[in-house]
Amino acid sequence: MDSRSTAARSKQSTSPFRREAAPPTPDYQVDDRVQHDRHGLGRVVRVHGDRMHVRFGETTVDVDCRSPRVHPL
Repeated sequence: MDSRSTAARSKQSTSPFRREAAPPTPDYQVDDRVQHDRHGLGRVVRVHGDRMHVRFGETTVDVDCRSPRVHPL
């Protein structure tokens, strides 16, 4: 029989493996300009909860506000 416990162990505050805090989510507003890693420059046309619609040229894309691929300008 294995002597190790299957329960999750708590991490110590000095552990080098602790998670880093997530960066704060920018507060996007309608007409904000953004840069997307794949689509390029765009403008926010609608914000609904944690999703936003961004206009990139002729197309509108639904994007997660917390996405690391979107950067406010």
